[in-house]
Amino acid sequence: MTLRCIIVEDEPLAAEILAEYIGQTPFLQLTHICNDAIQALDVVRQHPVDVIFLDINLPKLSGLEFLKTLLHQPRVIVTSAYHEFAVQGFDLHVTDYLLKPIEFSRFSKAVNKLLQPHRQSDQTSAAKNSVPPIRPYYFFMVNKRSVKIYLDEILFIESLKDSVSIVTKTKAYNTHYQLGELEELMRSDNFLRIHRSFLVAVDKIESFSAAEVEIAGRVLPIGRSHKLYVMDRLGRQS
Repeated sequence: MTLRCIIVEDEPLAAEILAEYIGQTPFLQLTHICNDAIQALDVVRQHPVDVIFLDINLPKLSGLEFLKTLLHQPRVIVTSAYHEFAVQGFDLHVTDYLLKPIEFSRFSKAVNKLLQPHRQSDQTSAAKNSVPPIRPYYFFMVNKRSVKIYLDEILFIESLKDSVSIVTKTKAYNTHYQLGELEELMRSDNFLRIHRSFLVAVDKIESFSAAEVEIAGRVLPIGRSHKLYVMDRLGRQS
């Protein structure tokens, strides 16, 4: 899957950084860089656009006013130096709101959300047309490369000193995320935080007790502050 995207940004350096980040993301294809919203309107009307990276403070027409003019809104990730517009942005159903200066790890977290279904109607439409479901995955930066990791291959994720280790049956991938960020990004019925250092795939748990779980022969502790929730959750699974 490749998503066609445009940048709407009047600051050349900010646009250059976004273009570099997009170029490092395999599922994104940059088609246009627009200096203002008026130019972006022409692009959206004349070309297929899946994603807009949108600044708020633009000449002639603000980013938020630009969104209100769109009859069919693509996915939108706001890029702004001002946090006070965040509520308005999310009211307009943006995918994420990035505050400048934008680190690549934060950019990566935002664009991975683009791989999730956009609307419930999208899933309903796919079901009606008998389209096979997409196998969920995310791209993670590993040794300066974006690596696709399918969620159903993940056994557990362990927090390390300056990174996390995503452990599958065949390999472990180290990437610079916080475990809490991945817990939020991968929020689903199958992933469960059992400890401040561990996020596990529930369907990969082979056995558990009040103090630990076992996954692929590895025994992982259940933290005291997580025990009640974990026991309730796993009790409902058994």
